[in-house]
Amino acid sequence: MIHFEYFDTIDSTNNELKRRGNSSPEFTVVSAGQQTGGRGRSGHVWKSPSHDSVATSMIMYPNVPIECVPRITTAAAMAVASAVESLYPLKTEIKWPNDILISHKKICGILTEMIPEKGKVKYVIVGIGVNVHQTSFPSDIKDIATSLDLELGGRMAKRRDVMEKIWERFMVYYDLFLKTHDLSGFLDEYNGRLVNKERPVKVLDPQGHYDGISHGVDETGRLMVERDGKIVYVDAGEVSVRGFYGYV
Repeated sequence: MIHFEYFDTIDSTNNELKRRGNSSPEFTVVSAGQQTGGRGRSGHVWKSPSHDSVATSMIMYPNVPIECVPRITTAAAMAVASAVESLYPLKTEIKWPNDILISHKKICGILTEMIPEKGKVKYVIVGIGVNVHQTSFPSDIKDIATSLDLELGGRMAKRRDVMEKIWERFMVYYDLFLKTHDLSGFLDEYNGRLVNKERPVKVLDPQGHYDGISHGVDETGRLMVERDGKIVYVDAGEVSVRGFYGYV
C-alpha cells in the first residue's frame, strides 16, 4: 500500500510531492538523506543535516471536510511517538498539539499541508522530520532539542527503521481518523501521552494571554483549559508548558 522513494539530497520532501500535484499514487512516501530547504510550522526552518535526520513526507487523498484536516497531524504525532517507543527503550510525550518530546526536549517536527480545490480537499501532504544522529544543536535550540542517539546514550538508531515504522504506525492512526473524522479512536492514548495534561499552561492568545490548567484535548483536538473555574476550548494560538525543566 505504501510506495517508498528515497533521494540523497532534495530541497524538501513536501515540495517534491507538491511538484507532482495529484499525480502520485496515494500513500507515496518521499524521504531524503538531506533537505536543503525544509520547513516547520509557522514558516520556521527545519534543519536537516546530511544523513543525520529522518526527513520524510506522504501524500494522501482523504475524503473529509477541510476543517478535519488538522487532525491528520495529530495522527502523525501519535505515529512518531508510537514508532519510537516500539523500536527503542525510550518514553515519548506530546506537547500540544503535535511536538514529540523525549526527556522534555523536542525530537520531531511535523508539517501538514493541504491543497484545496473547489472548497474540498484535493490532497494532503504530511511531512515529518526526526532528529536521529545529531550530537549537538545550534545555540538557539540546544536547550530544547535532542536526538534519538543522544537519548539512547550513544547507541546508533537507524534512520530507515524509524522512517518505515513511523508510516506503518501512521496508517493505523489514519484509518482510525477516517472512520470518525476526529480523534475519538485514539483520544485516550493521545491524552495519556500529553505532557500538558493537568499542568499549568499559558495560552498565548492574540486576544490576550492567560493562565490556566490543561485537562487534555477533546475529540476535535481542542485543548481544554480551566480558567477561573470554567473550561475554555483552545483551538488557536500557542500553549507554553510551565513547571518543569527542559522544553517549555
